[in-house]
Amino acid sequence: MIRLQGKLKYQYNHLYSMKILFIAGFGPIPDDLSLSRKLYAEDLGIEFNEYEGGYMHGQKIDGCKGFAIWPLSLAAEDCFGRKTWPDGILRPQAWLEFEVEDVKEASEEMKGKGYVLLLDSYKEPYGQIVSRFLSPEGILVGLVYTPWLREPGKQPP
Repeated sequence: MIRLQGKLKYQYNHLYSMKILFIAGFGPIPDDLSLSRKLYAEDLGIEFNEYEGGYMHGQKIDGCKGFAIWPLSLAAEDCFGRKTWPDGILRPQAWLEFEVEDVKEASEEMKGKGYVLLLDSYKEPYGQIVSRFLSPEGILVGLVYTPWLREPGKQPP
């Protein structure tokens, strides 16, 4: 729904089989991790756990399930199995994950709508199941099942 000066401009009312439960996470995908670390961790004071390769994950921001700085080299490795983003494929500026009821079903729906999945219903070593594609704006979008956000008692890695 878009509102301009308090008046309804257009309301989208489409039928979808995919059910998005919530936004599981969001964050930048920087080339230079040191600049992002300075802004988000030092200047803004966001608490992060830092993992191998420079992945920085924070889960202590109200209203957000997860905010993470995901270095481009790690995003490339996750999607393509190598540390460099391929030439000819739009370079993402940020990542956004939607927790969906069924990753495989949501993935099939998006493929049916013409989206090219860079990763299709892949189970990460830490347990998350994810499909990824690029949005027209260059956001690396994930359709995910995140056990520690859905299963009582599960802890994040």
